[in-house]
Amino acid sequence: MATLSTSVIGLIDLYKSQNGNGQIIPVIEMLSEMNPILDDAMAVECNQGTTHKHAIRTGLPTVTWGKLYKGTPQSKSRRAQVEDTTGFVEGLSSVDTRLLKLSGNEGAVRLAEATSYLESMSQEVATKIFYGNSAADPDQFMGLSPRYNDLSAANGNNIIDAGGTGIDNTSIWFVTWGDMQTQLLYPKGTQAGVQREDMGKQRVLDDEGNPYWAMEEMFTWNIGLAVKDWRYNVRIANIDVSDLIAGSLNLYTFMRKAYYKMYGRRVPNGKSCIYLNSDCMEALDALATNAGAVDNFVRLTPKEIEGKSVLTYRGIPLRETDALLNTEARVV
Repeated sequence: MATLSTSVIGLIDLYKSQNGNGQIIPVIEMLSEMNPILDDAMAVECNQGTTHKHAIRTGLPTVTWGKLYKGTPQSKSRRAQVEDTTGFVEGLSSVDTRLLKLSGNEGAVRLAEATSYLESMSQEVATKIFYGNSAADPDQFMGLSPRYNDLSAANGNNIIDAGGTGIDNTSIWFVTWGDMQTQLLYPKGTQAGVQREDMGKQRVLDDEGNPYWAMEEMFTWNIGLAVKDWRYNVRIANIDVSDLIAGSLNLYTFMRKAYYKMYGRRVPNGKSCIYLNSDCMEALDALATNAGAVDNFVRLTPKEIEGKSVLTYRGIPLRETDALLNTEARVV
């Protein structure tokens, strides 16, 4: 016996999208999230196919004090080549042509469905920017967390340990976007961002093998991430969410430590932003509104950036994002 499908729009879905006069009504996007990282990031084209190679200087040449009638020892710098990969996320919207005729407004129905796909893709990509791991899943690209996940690694100096030991941890990220810092990638010969292709009227089969006609749209997003200079990013890891909510964790101590680990503080370059979730934002705000005179916090200050009023920490805008989880394992 055939079962109700959860992968295509049905009459019930159409009914929920109409008012009593059969008109399409706006959908309240209860599942939408804040993903400002997609607004801040810059994207560059890969220099070879679906991968991007860049060289990192790992050592400087040696120099010596000279003497008359003495030669100069030869030396050279050392380089390492890094290759970052891209992946793609896609979705296929399929709406029965008979359902579209019943709706009385084909364009509105398809637009409403397309909007949901765009939101779903933005959530997926924003999450993978932080947590994507191509070592665990080759279809994904390598996000930030797997790159800053070892306190003893070469870039461990740019990981601040906030002391959390359980599995209810979160992170705050200081990220600098720029040509020589961190950037998103898209394959050579393609375009950045979501690509929408109207596939038109297609003959498709139901789950019993019987044909019907549907209007289809394909949504594709090719994307990757490259960290060219890890010194420009800092991760405050192991933030215990329970202590955070209880008010027993002073985030400003770790914010200060992270700020002074940022190479961009000494060599300003690119666009720096701080990413944190709602719990961390609320904790900082609670400390920022403390009017007591017994502390010396450098508090959050409002600033207008690109026509919008945002809170900043030492001039760096704070970006509240739903992509950062409260269930991170401890970084060791």
